[in-house]
Amino acid sequence: MVLQHTDTRLGTDRDDRYATRLGAPGAHVQRTDPTVWGTVDNPKIASFDADGFAILDDFLTPAEVAEFSAEIDRLASDPELREDDRFIVEKTSNRVRSIFEVHKLSAAIADLVREPRVLELVEPILGSKVYIHQSRVNYMPGFRGTGFYWHSDFETWHAEDGMPTPRAVSLSIALTENYPFNGSLMVMPGSQRTFVPCQGSTPAEHYRESLQEQEIGVPTPKDVTTLAKQYGVTQFTGTAGSALLFDSNLMHGSANNITPFPRSNIFVVFNSVENTIVEPFAAPARRPEYIGSRDFTPLRN
Repeated sequence: MVLQHTDTRLGTDRDDRYATRLGAPGAHVQRTDPTVWGTVDNPKIASFDADGFAILDDFLTPAEVAEFSAEIDRLASDPELREDDRFIVEKTSNRVRSIFEVHKLSAAIADLVREPRVLELVEPILGSKVYIHQSRVNYMPGFRGTGFYWHSDFETWHAEDGMPTPRAVSLSIALTENYPFNGSLMVMPGSQRTFVPCQGSTPAEHYRESLQEQEIGVPTPKDVTTLAKQYGVTQFTGTAGSALLFDSNLMHGSANNITPFPRSNIFVVFNSVENTIVEPFAAPARRPEYIGSRDFTPLRN
């Protein structure tokens, strides 16, 4: 199904192959865009096309894990940063949940996202040079860490940021042990091939609520059941320093962490320079730059 939206800012009509935030239930859309846009020769990510993700063991060395763990602890304890809009706290416990735009707040992370070991993974998948659409650190403290309900990131980035197609990937780098029981990420292998439209209009400044707990832009229990039966569910577990690279439309989520073992990760979204964001497809206004960047400068020339 292709719907047409009128873009009031641009004064043009846009065909929308991924229409969402609908007034009534919408049929699942089988993706026609590729998962891999270029040529992948790296055996570490050979499963990406079929599964929509790849697990990278030992992506960081133990020394680097220690370095970046100290860096994110520094950010979380910065009293000035706590007053910044980029600092997101848990809805109930008031403990830090996420810090956005970390590649601008940390020189060490800024260097990391430009390294060949990163770009040589994401550029072949996206078939182009890339820029950072979003970066953040996610913290999931022990005992009271709140999970993320099932969702497709692309659904939100399309609806609220204006990302035209799912030509983006996310890299989640674990800085703590990811056990099966401390809220580690669950994914549905192959689900990147199915786009699930969501119901409900997007309120103004919806991001203020959704970054703490997302209720609009999530699939229904029926949607989740259908996808889970079709694709199954697996879990990203591994030691500190391992990483998960995954497609922007992959259905994923995490449970609450009621164990004593905290979980934290660096999370970076790379978008193709040929897929730069336009105006939102299903929201009244753009989200802030620290959530959906409009600086499309490639990470390397």
